[in-house]
Amino acid sequence: MAGPVARLSAPDPSPDGFPLFVAEPYLAAAITSWLQWMERQRRARELTIEAYGRDVAGFLRFLAGHFGQAPSIGMLSQLGRADFRAWMAAERARGLAPASIARGLSSIKNLFHHLARRRLCANGAIASLKGPRLPHSVPKPLTVAEASEAIERVGDLARSPWMAKRDTAILMLLWGSGLRIAEALALNRRDIAAEGPLDALRIKGKGGKERIVPLLPVVLDAVREYRMALPIGGGAGDPLFVGARGGRLNARLVQRAIAQLRAYLGLPETASPHALRHSFATHLLGEGVDLRALQEMLGHASLSTTQRYTDVDAASLIATYKAAHPRARS
Repeated sequence: MAGPVARLSAPDPSPDGFPLFVAEPYLAAAITSWLQWMERQRRARELTIEAYGRDVAGFLRFLAGHFGQAPSIGMLSQLGRADFRAWMAAERARGLAPASIARGLSSIKNLFHHLARRRLCANGAIASLKGPRLPHSVPKPLTVAEASEAIERVGDLARSPWMAKRDTAILMLLWGSGLRIAEALALNRRDIAAEGPLDALRIKGKGGKERIVPLLPVVLDAVREYRMALPIGGGAGDPLFVGARGGRLNARLVQRAIAQLRAYLGLPETASPHALRHSFATHLLGEGVDLRALQEMLGHASLSTTQRYTDVDAASLIATYKAAHPRARS
């Protein structure tokens, strides 16, 4: 009963661009339909869809080895809590962190919910399944000095002068305006005109929610300097940030550049594109920006999400106190 066997990001994806899965054809088609629905109806980001696909592909590979045959719709319907727990145990044995396992379980639950809504598969066991207990996470921002150095030196690692200006402009948007990397790369040329006054951007964030974010003159200058150096032409509706071949820049290339920058500058392992967004929030909070205003700028649906940054600021104050107070050093 072996179905088509393939891997996520395999060199031979299906014609519609989605990966094939270790599953019987009917189930593989249902999963591809789910990913298409996430992309077209839910407007999920490319990276989100890739993560869902990767998580489900790993789950199916586990089931294939666990039962000795390609997973099917019928198999998914009959899975019990012990089977899901066996998968989580296998993930822990692979060395995955609790947060990664929890995200994988969320992806799988999303798939099962979709299949149930389409009346393809009903499984009561997964609904009551709880993921691993997660510690309270506090964002790890860069210091002002680290963020400044990253922006000033990221161009050193670029392949050409215009790419150096591009990478600088992207990091300026992340730290200067608090954009998510996907939001920055989704910008088109019309969003930041080549000339004229502009002090804010209208950003479409998660779930299609729009917000207004500030645009400092120094950030605007960096983006326009990149546009002037860009050797690839285009119209107002074309991507603002492009790769060497003129297509919209992939987030993985930015993540790779930051990884190289960490080694180059000796930055902490937590330095990432998203860490610059954390830094934007933390540095503004430290300057007394209202929490509600910060929530709007970041595009958080819940104030409780924004309040995580108060933990970061408190941690900074405690660290300063311990470093400065005579009694703390004794």
